[in-house]
Amino acid sequence: MPSHFCLSIRFLDSAFHGRRDGNQPEWPPSPLRVFQALVAAAAKRRGANDFAALRWLEQEPAPVVIAPVAVVASHSYRLSVPNNAMDIVARAWARGNDSNSGDANPATHRTMKSIRPVLMRGGDAVHYLWLLAEPADETARANVETLCGVARSVVSLGWGVDMAIGHGAILSNDETNTLQGERWLPSQGEMVNELRLPRRGTLAALENRHTGFLNRIGSGGFTPPPTLTAYETATYRRASDVDRKPVAAFALRKPDGSGGFRAFDTVQRGLTVAGMLRHATGLAARLAGWPDDSINTCILGHGEVKGAAHVTVGAQRFAYLPLPSIEFRGPGKARVVGSIRRVLLTTLTDGYENEIAWSRRAMSGQVLIDEDMHKQAAELSTIPANDEIVRIYVQPSSTWATVTPVILPGYDDPAHYRRRLKHGVEADEQKNLLDKLHSRIEALLRKAITQAGLSQELADHANLEWRKVGFWAGAEMADRYGVPQHLKSFPRFHVRIQWRDAQNKPVSIPGPICLGGGRFYGVGLFATSE
Repeated sequence: MPSHFCLSIRFLDSAFHGRRDGNQPEWPPSPLRVFQALVAAAAKRRGANDFAALRWLEQEPAPVVIAPVAVVASHSYRLSVPNNAMDIVARAWARGNDSNSGDANPATHRTMKSIRPVLMRGGDAVHYLWLLAEPADETARANVETLCGVARSVVSLGWGVDMAIGHGAILSNDETNTLQGERWLPSQGEMVNELRLPRRGTLAALENRHTGFLNRIGSGGFTPPPTLTAYETATYRRASDVDRKPVAAFALRKPDGSGGFRAFDTVQRGLTVAGMLRHATGLAARLAGWPDDSINTCILGHGEVKGAAHVTVGAQRFAYLPLPSIEFRGPGKARVVGSIRRVLLTTLTDGYENEIAWSRRAMSGQVLIDEDMHKQAAELSTIPANDEIVRIYVQPSSTWATVTPVILPGYDDPAHYRRRLKHGVEADEQKNLLDKLHSRIEALLRKAITQAGLSQELADHANLEWRKVGFWAGAEMADRYGVPQHLKSFPRFHVRIQWRDAQNKPVSIPGPICLGGGRFYGVGLFATSE
């Protein structure tokens, strides 16, 4: 089972004063800041193996950070601080001036500084989690044990007033899941929070800087200590933050040149539209000179060589999403699911911005071919992502509902609860069986969320509803929709999701969102219902 080195910093006060570049508030405290606190503690301890353990730690990948929710204080307070003008005082003393008056008095060379700290809410501890190799070797465990001892000598983190207590331990996955706070994850996506990290050579650079500080005044005058440059930066985002996925949106036009929409039935023809779009994208890529292996994996979703058994490529591929129109109809102007008149070419993982941008250029004007009918079915016409229908599938929202049902990633009734219910049972036993069936479906839906690349935190805290009847007017019963042949035996449900974070606050998630089996072909597609 995977284990983590957990370094916990517990603050004695709810205010944190550390600043990032540009004198901006920093939260959570960066891993480099924690590393510097460990270096200071090790220098005080003078343990035999402390610096060897720190050299090991500076080479480890960026840690996960779990921190309390924090806000910048609404009001600042002011401190009287020196303004680094002691050279004026020294010259006044050299002239023999009275040290209690004028420039010779240090108290006259102070300035007022406005302070606005970050205030922690709902906790006082920040945890840093480094994943250990499995199984962890003896050297790593010895280094972790040493660092646990160093952590106990930490006295502050941030400014000197940010007094804190350090603690280190090795925790299992289950134990890390009990840690309270927002999870900040290293990410390669859009920048949300940039934090500094140690790297190989950071410890040596800190020692050099300290030596320079001690020797800053010498016979040649003042020499400023060297600036610390031996560090890296990493983008961090909350586990509840989701990147906007790149999309290429197209209208389906009649191939006769009239320019009108070509509509397809959502229930029975959705998979056909996705298949035609996939085929057309493959042809365009081949004409554009894409390598065969990129076409097979990224566009066709095949990880195997031609003629071999199918090998999945996971999320590293295009997704072809037919978009049913959602329109206001009737006297009450209810939102009703209609036919498919648009498609979305996207990806359900990070990256592929360049590939999707290529498809946006290359696919406009391409013709979809209905191989069963042996004729042109529709022509693609590029439309913007802020199109009134496309926007319903991509704009951020905290509440989403399916327009096509989710195929569960597994059987919801392996113990045959439904069969037992049909045979008639006592009321208590009936409630017990229904609860078990409910829990099984819920667990599979949360599994589908993580399989789609969303975080475990979002999966754990989402409010879920499911049923066979659609949540949208115009949606059909879940079992009526066409699904891939190999998934027909798996249960399917219409689902509504209200995204929540660990504090049960609504979280707006951008689309597209597509969950469950067949998600790369538009089965399990959600639209915002806010």
